[in-house]
Amino acid sequence: METRTFGSSGQRLPVIGLGTWATFDVPASEEARVQEVVEAALAKGIRAFDTSPMYGRAQGALARALASSRPLAWVATKVWTPSAESGRQQLAAQLAMFDGVIDLEQIHNLVAWRAHLRWLEAERDSGRVRLIGATHFDSAAYAELETVMKTRRIDAIQVPLNPLERDAERRILPLAEELGLGVIVMRPFAEGALFPGPDKAALSGLGVSSWASALLKWILADRRVHVVIPATRRTSHVAVNVAAAGDSLPDPDQLRRIEQLARS
Repeated sequence: METRTFGSSGQRLPVIGLGTWATFDVPASEEARVQEVVEAALAKGIRAFDTSPMYGRAQGALARALASSRPLAWVATKVWTPSAESGRQQLAAQLAMFDGVIDLEQIHNLVAWRAHLRWLEAERDSGRVRLIGATHFDSAAYAELETVMKTRRIDAIQVPLNPLERDAERRILPLAEELGLGVIVMRPFAEGALFPGPDKAALSGLGVSSWASALLKWILADRRVHVVIPATRRTSHVAVNVAAAGDSLPDPDQLRRIEQLARS
Protein backbone atom coordinates (compact mmCIF):
# COMPACT_ATOMS: atom_id res chain seq x y z
CA MET A 1 0.00 0.00 0.00
CA GLU A 2 1.14 3.54 -0.69
CA THR A 3 2.47 5.42 2.33
CA ARG A 4 2.65 9.18 2.90
CA THR A 5 4.56 11.25 5.41
CA PHE A 6 2.14 12.44 8.08
CA GLY A 7 2.67 16.19 8.06
CA SER A 8 5.87 17.31 9.75
CA SER A 9 5.92 14.33 12.11
CA GLY A 10 8.30 12.35 9.92
CA GLN A 11 6.07 9.29 10.37
CA ARG A 12 5.05 7.41 7.23
CA LEU A 13 1.61 5.82 7.24
CA PRO A 14 -0.35 3.70 4.78
CA VAL A 15 -2.95 5.92 3.14
CA ILE A 16 -5.93 3.71 4.03
CA GLY A 17 -6.80 3.41 7.70
CA LEU A 18 -9.81 2.12 9.60
CA GLY A 19 -12.47 4.16 11.36
CA THR A 20 -14.71 2.79 14.11
CA TRP A 21 -17.65 5.23 14.20
CA ALA A 22 -20.99 3.34 14.22
CA THR A 23 -19.30 0.01 13.41
CA PHE A 24 -17.38 -1.07 16.53
CA ASP A 25 -19.95 -0.01 19.12
CA VAL A 26 -21.10 -3.57 19.73
CA PRO A 27 -21.95 -5.77 22.74
CA ALA A 28 -19.36 -8.27 23.94
CA SER A 29 -21.20 -11.04 22.13
CA GLU A 30 -20.37 -9.39 18.78
CA GLU A 31 -16.74 -8.50 19.42
CA ALA A 32 -15.54 -11.56 17.48
CA ARG A 33 -16.65 -9.75 14.34
CA VAL A 34 -14.66 -6.67 15.34
CA GLN A 35 -11.65 -8.92 15.89
CA GLU A 36 -12.03 -10.35 12.38
CA VAL A 37 -12.19 -6.88 10.81
CA VAL A 38 -9.12 -5.66 12.71
CA GLU A 39 -7.14 -8.78 11.83
CA ALA A 40 -8.13 -8.42 8.17
CA ALA A 41 -7.07 -4.76 8.24
CA LEU A 42 -3.66 -5.56 9.72
CA ALA A 43 -3.16 -8.38 7.22
CA LYS A 44 -3.86 -5.96 4.36
CA GLY A 45 -1.31 -3.43 5.64
CA ILE A 46 -3.59 -1.01 7.46
CA ARG A 47 -1.85 0.60 10.44
CA ALA A 48 -3.94 3.67 11.37
CA PHE A 49 -7.00 3.02 13.53
CA ASP A 50 -9.24 5.89 14.65
CA THR A 51 -11.69 5.84 17.54
CA SER A 52 -13.17 8.02 20.31
CA PRO A 53 -14.93 7.90 23.69
CA MET A 54 -17.89 9.38 21.79
CA TYR A 55 -18.26 6.12 19.86
CA GLY A 56 -19.78 4.13 22.73
CA ARG A 57 -18.05 0.77 23.17
CA ALA A 58 -15.94 1.15 20.01
CA GLN A 59 -12.77 2.29 21.75
CA GLY A 60 -12.64 -0.69 24.10
CA ALA A 61 -13.60 -3.11 21.33
CA LEU A 62 -10.74 -1.82 19.20
CA ALA A 63 -8.26 -2.15 22.06
CA ARG A 64 -9.30 -5.73 22.75
CA ALA A 65 -9.19 -6.61 19.05
CA LEU A 66 -5.66 -5.25 18.71
CA ALA A 67 -4.42 -7.01 21.87
CA SER A 68 -0.92 -8.36 21.14
CA SER A 69 -0.96 -6.65 17.73
CA ARG A 70 -0.85 -3.20 19.36
CA PRO A 71 2.81 -2.64 18.30
CA LEU A 72 1.72 -2.95 14.66
CA ALA A 73 -0.98 -0.28 15.01
CA TRP A 74 -0.95 3.50 14.95
CA VAL A 75 -3.80 4.47 17.26
CA ALA A 76 -5.63 7.78 16.95
CA THR A 77 -8.24 8.48 19.58
CA LYS A 78 -9.80 11.56 21.14
CA VAL A 79 -10.76 13.51 24.22
CA TRP A 80 -14.42 14.47 24.16
CA THR A 81 -15.52 16.42 27.21
CA PRO A 82 -15.84 20.07 28.32
CA SER A 83 -13.78 19.31 31.44
CA ALA A 84 -9.97 19.19 31.46
CA GLU A 85 -10.06 16.85 34.44
CA SER A 86 -12.47 14.52 32.68
CA GLY A 87 -10.21 14.69 29.63
CA ARG A 88 -7.26 13.53 31.72
CA GLN A 89 -9.40 10.64 32.95
CA GLN A 90 -10.29 9.72 29.38
CA LEU A 91 -6.60 9.69 28.45
CA ALA A 92 -5.72 7.58 31.48
CA ALA A 93 -8.29 4.99 30.41
CA GLN A 94 -6.93 5.04 26.86
CA LEU A 95 -3.36 4.57 28.01
CA ALA A 96 -4.47 1.51 29.96
CA MET A 97 -6.23 0.15 26.86
CA PHE A 98 -3.45 0.82 24.37
CA ASP A 99 -0.26 -0.22 26.18
CA GLY A 100 0.71 3.12 27.65
CA VAL A 101 0.96 5.32 24.56
CA ILE A 102 -1.43 7.06 22.15
CA ASP A 103 -0.02 7.86 18.72
CA LEU A 104 -2.44 10.73 18.07
CA GLU A 105 -4.70 12.28 20.71
CA GLN A 106 -7.30 14.51 19.08
CA ILE A 107 -9.59 17.12 20.58
CA HIS A 108 -12.93 15.86 19.32
CA ASN A 109 -15.07 18.50 17.58
CA LEU A 110 -12.97 21.22 19.25
CA VAL A 111 -14.80 20.77 22.57
CA ALA A 112 -12.95 22.90 25.20
CA TRP A 113 -9.87 22.90 22.99
CA ARG A 114 -8.06 25.68 24.85
CA ALA A 115 -8.33 23.85 28.18
CA HIS A 116 -7.30 20.51 26.67
CA LEU A 117 -4.32 21.85 24.75
CA ARG A 118 -2.60 22.94 27.97
CA TRP A 119 -2.41 19.51 29.53
CA LEU A 120 -2.08 17.58 26.27
CA GLU A 121 1.13 19.43 25.48
CA ALA A 122 2.58 18.17 28.75
CA GLU A 123 1.50 14.64 27.86
CA ARG A 124 3.20 15.00 24.47
CA ASP A 125 6.36 16.19 26.18
CA SER A 126 6.23 13.11 28.41
CA GLY A 127 5.93 10.76 25.43
CA ARG A 128 2.62 9.23 26.53
CA VAL A 129 0.98 11.11 23.65
CA ARG A 130 3.05 11.28 20.47
CA LEU A 131 0.99 13.80 18.49
CA ILE A 132 -1.90 16.18 19.19
CA GLY A 133 -4.75 16.80 16.76
CA ALA A 134 -8.09 18.53 16.39
CA THR A 135 -11.21 17.38 14.56
CA HIS A 136 -14.53 18.70 13.35
CA PHE A 137 -17.25 17.20 11.19
CA ASP A 138 -19.02 20.47 10.38
CA SER A 139 -17.67 23.06 7.95
CA ALA A 140 -19.50 25.74 9.96
CA ALA A 141 -16.75 25.24 12.59
CA TYR A 142 -13.86 25.67 10.17
CA ALA A 143 -13.13 29.25 11.23
CA GLU A 144 -12.55 27.98 14.76
CA LEU A 145 -10.52 25.03 13.45
CA GLU A 146 -8.33 27.49 11.56
CA THR A 147 -7.77 29.37 14.81
CA VAL A 148 -6.57 26.17 16.49
CA MET A 149 -4.33 25.33 13.56
CA LYS A 150 -2.74 28.77 13.55
CA THR A 151 -1.65 28.38 17.17
CA ARG A 152 0.93 25.90 15.80
CA ARG A 153 0.36 23.81 18.92
CA ILE A 154 -1.18 20.83 17.15
CA ASP A 155 0.28 18.27 14.76
CA ALA A 156 -2.77 17.06 12.83
CA ILE A 157 -6.37 17.65 11.83
CA GLN A 158 -9.28 15.42 10.89
CA VAL A 159 -12.07 16.65 8.60
CA PRO A 160 -14.62 15.22 6.15
CA LEU A 161 -13.84 15.16 2.43
CA ASN A 162 -15.75 13.51 -0.41
CA PRO A 163 -17.37 14.68 -3.66
CA LEU A 164 -20.40 15.97 -1.72
CA GLU A 165 -18.46 17.65 1.12
CA ARG A 166 -15.63 19.76 -0.27
CA ASP A 167 -15.38 22.81 1.99
CA ALA A 168 -12.08 21.56 3.44
CA GLU A 169 -10.45 21.93 0.02
CA ARG A 170 -10.88 25.69 0.05
CA ARG A 171 -9.71 26.64 3.53
CA ILE A 172 -8.47 23.80 5.68
CA LEU A 173 -6.23 21.75 3.40
CA PRO A 174 -4.20 24.73 2.13
CA LEU A 175 -3.57 25.87 5.70
CA ALA A 176 -2.68 22.36 6.83
CA GLU A 177 -0.14 22.10 4.02
CA GLU A 178 1.33 25.50 4.90
CA LEU A 179 1.69 24.54 8.58
CA GLY A 180 2.92 20.99 7.96
CA LEU A 181 -0.02 19.30 9.68
CA GLY A 182 -1.00 15.68 9.21
CA VAL A 183 -4.42 15.29 7.58
CA ILE A 184 -6.89 12.48 8.26
CA VAL A 185 -10.08 12.34 6.20
CA MET A 186 -13.27 11.10 7.82
CA ARG A 187 -16.60 10.37 6.09
CA PRO A 188 -15.15 9.39 2.70
CA PHE A 189 -18.54 7.98 1.71
CA ALA A 190 -20.56 10.88 3.19
CA GLU A 191 -21.90 8.54 5.88
CA GLY A 192 -23.51 6.36 3.24
CA ALA A 193 -25.07 9.17 1.19
CA LEU A 194 -22.83 8.24 -1.76
CA PHE A 195 -24.07 4.66 -1.84
CA PRO A 196 -25.17 2.52 -3.59
CA GLY A 197 -23.56 4.55 -6.34
CA PRO A 198 -23.64 4.03 -10.10
CA ASP A 199 -23.87 0.76 -11.97
CA LYS A 200 -20.57 -1.03 -12.44
CA ALA A 201 -20.69 -0.28 -16.18
CA ALA A 202 -20.46 3.44 -15.38
CA LEU A 203 -17.05 2.87 -13.78
CA SER A 204 -15.51 1.85 -17.11
CA GLY A 205 -12.35 3.81 -17.81
CA LEU A 206 -11.83 4.81 -14.18
CA GLY A 207 -9.38 1.99 -13.42
CA VAL A 208 -11.43 0.72 -10.49
CA SER A 209 -13.59 -2.32 -9.82
CA SER A 210 -15.88 -0.69 -7.24
CA TRP A 211 -17.53 2.63 -6.46
CA ALA A 212 -15.92 2.63 -3.01
CA SER A 213 -12.48 2.45 -4.62
CA ALA A 214 -13.37 5.30 -6.96
CA LEU A 215 -14.37 7.53 -4.04
CA LEU A 216 -11.26 6.70 -2.03
CA LYS A 217 -9.04 7.33 -5.05
CA TRP A 218 -10.77 10.65 -5.60
CA ILE A 219 -9.78 11.69 -2.07
CA LEU A 220 -6.24 10.32 -2.27
CA ALA A 221 -5.63 12.20 -5.52
CA ASP A 222 -5.22 15.23 -3.24
CA ARG A 223 -1.67 14.84 -1.92
CA ARG A 224 -2.47 17.10 1.03
CA VAL A 225 -4.44 14.14 2.43
CA HIS A 226 -2.32 11.59 4.29
CA VAL A 227 -4.76 8.98 5.63
CA VAL A 228 -8.41 8.14 4.85
CA ILE A 229 -10.37 6.19 7.48
CA PRO A 230 -13.41 4.39 6.05
CA ALA A 231 -15.28 2.43 8.71
CA THR A 232 -16.73 -1.00 8.07
CA ARG A 233 -18.30 -4.03 9.73
CA ARG A 234 -17.16 -6.45 7.03
CA THR A 235 -13.80 -8.02 6.23
CA SER A 236 -14.71 -8.01 2.53
CA HIS A 237 -14.97 -4.21 2.63
CA VAL A 238 -11.47 -3.98 4.07
CA ALA A 239 -10.05 -5.62 0.95
CA VAL A 240 -12.08 -3.31 -1.32
CA ASN A 241 -10.90 -0.21 0.55
CA VAL A 242 -7.24 -1.22 0.50
CA ALA A 243 -7.46 -1.89 -3.25
CA ALA A 244 -7.94 1.86 -3.74
CA ALA A 245 -4.33 2.40 -2.67
CA GLY A 246 -2.83 -0.21 -4.93
CA ASP A 247 -2.87 1.39 -8.37
CA SER A 248 -2.42 4.77 -10.04
CA LEU A 249 -4.59 7.68 -8.97
CA PRO A 250 -7.23 9.33 -11.17
CA ASP A 251 -6.21 11.94 -13.72
CA PRO A 252 -8.15 15.25 -13.94
CA ASP A 253 -10.69 13.86 -16.41
CA GLN A 254 -11.32 10.82 -14.22
CA LEU A 255 -11.71 13.02 -11.16
CA ARG A 256 -14.37 15.08 -12.92
CA ARG A 257 -16.12 11.89 -13.99
CA ILE A 258 -16.24 10.61 -10.40
CA GLU A 259 -17.64 13.95 -9.26
CA GLN A 260 -20.35 13.81 -11.94
CA LEU A 261 -21.28 10.27 -10.96
CA ALA A 262 -21.46 11.27 -7.29
CA ARG A 263 -23.90 14.06 -8.09
CA SER A 264 -26.09 12.01 -10.41
